[in-house]
Amino acid sequence: MRAIADQGSFTGAAAALGYSQPAVSQMVRRLEQRMGTPLVDRVGRSVRLTEAGLALARHASTVLGALDAAEEEVAAIAGLRAGRVRLAAFPSASATLVPKALALVRDRFPGVSMTFAEAEPPESLAALRAGDCDLAVAFTYPGTDVARGEEDLDLFVTRHLLDDEVLIALPPGHPLALAGGPVDLTQLATDAWIAGCPRCRGHLLEMCDRAGFVPRVSFETEDYVAVQGLVASGLGVALIPDLIARTAFNPDVAVRPVTPASRRAIVAVTTPDLQRVPAVAAALDALVEVAHSPDLLPTFGLRRDADADAALDYHL
Repeated sequence: MRAIADQGSFTGAAAALGYSQPAVSQMVRRLEQRMGTPLVDRVGRSVRLTEAGLALARHASTVLGALDAAEEEVAAIAGLRAGRVRLAAFPSASATLVPKALALVRDRFPGVSMTFAEAEPPESLAALRAGDCDLAVAFTYPGTDVARGEEDLDLFVTRHLLDDEVLIALPPGHPLALAGGPVDLTQLATDAWIAGCPRCRGHLLEMCDRAGFVPRVSFETEDYVAVQGLVASGLGVALIPDLIARTAFNPDVAVRPVTPASRRAIVAVTTPDLQRVPAVAAALDALVEVAHSPDLLPTFGLRRDADADAALDYHL
């Protein structure tokens, strides 16, 4: 309508738009049928717009401006000059992997907005399926899937980040803490236990079952700071992930490797479509880079201070 108004004829409008004259005529007829009223008044070789046609032509600039703005916004998102990523992660990842990955994305792509919410799997995967987040950091133990059977894994794509060793946390005066070295799980059959999140509790029960005993769980908390506080007070022993032992270590707790050894796989999860979104792909790449960086965490190793026979302070 705007081209016809500007050019005064179908032929002129067709030339301006790069169409054939019959194509323009056909478009006008289709538009008149859709609107239910004449839009042009044909006078010989020239045409002029009716009142309805003039109304459409007036709105053309607004419509085209909105389309241009939409194309520019999409181009900015595709070029990582803009965009949004909603990330969900479980607590020990949110204290280690996530901050470094968020900082990488911020530094490399200042226009990309990153938001973060803490959630244990499978809640984070349910949020991903529901469209409430774009990328989830989750974990799984051997023999279980990341969704714990509560989600259709075909909906997701998973990228391995790292393997996190499971350790045993002991009160400093515990006989096995004094002995040093790896701890055989069977030696803890009579101890009181402190259990973590439901998935971690299930892993504890499975490990103890394989070792031939049922753990006496006296306390339950998903807060690993609280877990270590309970252990430090001599109220029990607990399994603790290496990520936590390295970053939120309680000096009054002795941490030992456990046999048989156990590890949990830490993974990033998204959907096939979202992984093609540039901002999500950039966040995923940042998580992988941080997970593979030797600077993520110090190398795990326990040593006993030579002059601390009484206190038996252990350091990571």
